[in-house]
Amino acid sequence: MKDSMKCGNSFAFLSHDINDLEHSNQVNLPRVTVIMPLKGFGEHNLHNWRSQITSLYGGPLEFLFVVESTEDPAYCAVCMLISDFKDNIEAKVIVAGLSTTCSQKIHNQLVGVERMHKDSKYVLFLDDDVRLHPGTIGALTAEMEKNPEIFIQTGYPLDLPSGSLGSYCIYEYHMPCSMGFATGGKTFFLWGGCMMMHADDFRDDRYCVFSGLRDGGYSDDMTLAALAGANKRLITSPPVAVFPHPLASDLSFARYWNYLRKQTFVLESYISTVNWLMNRALFSVHCYLSWGFVAPYFMAMIHIAAALRLHFNKMHSVEDTSSISGGLLLVGCLAMCTVVELISMWNLTKIEVQLCNMLSPEAPPLSLGSYNWSLVFIAILVDNFLYPLSAIRSHFSQSINWSGVLYHLKDGKISMIERSNDIGPSYTDLGGKHLYGKKGAPPKPSLLGSLARSLAHWRQPKKFDV
Repeated sequence: MKDSMKCGNSFAFLSHDINDLEHSNQVNLPRVTVIMPLKGFGEHNLHNWRSQITSLYGGPLEFLFVVESTEDPAYCAVCMLISDFKDNIEAKVIVAGLSTTCSQKIHNQLVGVERMHKDSKYVLFLDDDVRLHPGTIGALTAEMEKNPEIFIQTGYPLDLPSGSLGSYCIYEYHMPCSMGFATGGKTFFLWGGCMMMHADDFRDDRYCVFSGLRDGGYSDDMTLAALAGANKRLITSPPVAVFPHPLASDLSFARYWNYLRKQTFVLESYISTVNWLMNRALFSVHCYLSWGFVAPYFMAMIHIAAALRLHFNKMHSVEDTSSISGGLLLVGCLAMCTVVELISMWNLTKIEVQLCNMLSPEAPPLSLGSYNWSLVFIAILVDNFLYPLSAIRSHFSQSINWSGVLYHLKDGKISMIERSNDIGPSYTDLGGKHLYGKKGAPPKPSLLGSLARSLAHWRQPKKFDV
């Protein structure tokens, strides 16, 4: 991208070849349907939704915002957003109703699939906490056109911690998502926040993508990844698919724990015996590596405590001094490894930050200066210590509370769904979104005021501006 800019292509963030932006090429681009399952309304949603609907993709593009009901606070907010753009975009809000055989998110996605345009060639599933770049949809579509063998294209979240320990734990937990940088684009990992697929795969239920999700599906990304593996289909992740993911400013440690519980619970869902075996293997390896990572730090604390005790104790033998010296040497090696790890995380985050700034030149630049690396280190220890505890609890409970909905699993699939405003939180875990509101109106007048003020200062980029 930098080389293209040096050669005079000011629109390299949209395409490395400026000739691709010619009108004759843009009019031949395939139709894409973007489906966004919504739940609740929070501080970052407006910015994220705007980044999604103001894409500079030159082909036919429709946006389907899918909510559970009109009582969802997201309903009024997104309706007002769409009305502000009026005829500039092709977008609508769909009320999906309550799910009965799968998770609410999957239900919303499948209802969107059923309502998408008959001429759509590709469907892009986005979470409402994904902040797109202007050229993201075009880049994903270009890769799909270049290689029709691609089954799913996915991306990576670049978490922007809000300052709390819980937000840094989320940042550390998501870091392995960036493994696609090291695999040349091909990956087995799938992030449900961004998935582009062939629309006909859903229309024809190829590889059971529609029925597999509908019949007891809990996690969209884990289910689709299992289907891809079972049918030897290709999952890719282009390096430009890195998305800023701002976390809630009030993300507490309790909400991080709830999020971790939902993440470990996906290992209890499966679609086949092979998928169950893979999940068990992942469960065992992850737990072993997590506690194997934390254990040396506990041992280091013991060595340091022994050294301090020896230092203040005048009566000690040569053997004691020798053994303590060996222990402190190991502590020094661990400290060096820790520094190397933090430098590696810093370097990877720096690359992602620079890439995001290049892909969204119109947005306020991201900076590494907001990251507290002491909290990152603490978060690494906390997250790896708690992961096995959360995974074990998920294994024995076989139920999870997701935004006020209690899902029960049996044989790897959802068998029962319980709903009650009293059994769940009023806010989501990462975005801090309000989950409940009054029908036909936003939950609080201040939200409408904030929405109106924000929209008044926003100008949609037009395609002919390019």
